[in-house]
Amino acid sequence: MKIFLYGVRPDEAVYLKEWENANPDVEIDYTDKIVTEETVDLAKGYNGVVMLQTQPYTRLALQKLHDFGISKISVRNVGLDGFDFKDLRDFGFSLTSVPVYSPNAIAEHTTSLMLRLLRRVPEFDEKFNNADFRWFPTIGEEINGKTVGIVGTGHIGSVVARLMLAFGAKVVAYDIKPDPYLENLGIYVDSLDEVLKQADIVTLHTPLAKRDIHMIDKAAFAKMKDGVIFINAARGGLVDTDALIEALDSGKVGGAGLDVLESENDVFQKKFDKIEDVKDPQFQALLNRKNVIMTPHTAFYTTTAVHNMVFDSLNDNLKMLNNQTPKFPVDISED
Repeated sequence: MKIFLYGVRPDEAVYLKEWENANPDVEIDYTDKIVTEETVDLAKGYNGVVMLQTQPYTRLALQKLHDFGISKISVRNVGLDGFDFKDLRDFGFSLTSVPVYSPNAIAEHTTSLMLRLLRRVPEFDEKFNNADFRWFPTIGEEINGKTVGIVGTGHIGSVVARLMLAFGAKVVAYDIKPDPYLENLGIYVDSLDEVLKQADIVTLHTPLAKRDIHMIDKAAFAKMKDGVIFINAARGGLVDTDALIEALDSGKVGGAGLDVLESENDVFQKKFDKIEDVKDPQFQALLNRKNVIMTPHTAFYTTTAVHNMVFDSLNDNLKMLNNQTPKFPVDISED
C-alpha cells in the first residue's frame, strides 16, 4: 500500500518516520508542496493521499487524482472549507479529517490571547522597548468576574468553557447542538445575539460553513458591549475584517486577539524582507495597534497536536484503503 502526503513541514516529518516504522508494510512519500494542478502528478502511482493546506482544492486537481485511480483522501486538519463537496461526490472520493487533534492546544491559545489583552502586554512590550518600566497608567483587568461569550461549543469551545469557569468567569454560550455536560451547567442562551449582548469577551469556535461567512459583521459588532474583547482562533472568514477594523477604530472593540484572518493566505506562513512588503491592506490596518494581538494561525501548533494530526490522518487513510471504517469519516453528502 502506498500513501502520498502533501504540504509536509519539517516538524511533521519526524512523526511520519515514527508512523512508517510502526507500519512497515506501507510505503509513504511526501512533499512540502500543496496540492495544485501542477503538483498533483506527484501522487501518481499511489493508493491514497493525505493533505494539509489553507488554499482551496481545485476541481482540476481532484479530477487528476481521480484519473490516477485515487479515491481516498485524508486531511490532517479540522477545516473542510477548502473543498467543494460536489467535486468530491462527482469523483467518488471518500474523505476523513482530524477533528480532535488537540482541543486543548487551541483552547489554551485562546485563553492566552485573552490574558495578554486584558493585562495589556503589547503596551508593556512597547514600554520596555523604550526603557520605561513604570506600571502607571497601564493597569490590567482579570478574567475572574467577566462574562465570556463562547460561540460554538464543540471539541474546542467546550474546553474553553471549562477553562473560563475555572478562572471564575461567567460563561454564556450558543451552539445549534449544545454539549450535554455544559447544558447541565446552564450556560446556554437562545441566540447568538444574546451572547453578543451579554459578553465582556467574545470568542469564536465554529467551523466555516457557507452560511456562517461573515457571521460577525457590522451589525453583530454593534450588538456587543462597548470595549468588548474579541477573539478569533477559528476561521478568518467568520469575521468581516473591515467591520472589525471599524469597530476597533470607534472603540466598540477594546481589544482583538486574532489567530486567523480572512486574507491570511497572502501573509501567514510567508517570509517578507520587511513589514512594508506586506501589501494586504487589512493586515496593515491591524498591525501595530496596541490593542490587537495577531498570531499566524498557530493556535493548533503544539507537539501533541502535530503528532495526532499525522498519526490520525494516516491511520484513517490506511483504514479506508483496507476497506475498514475510519475513525473520523466526513459526510460529504451535503454541501
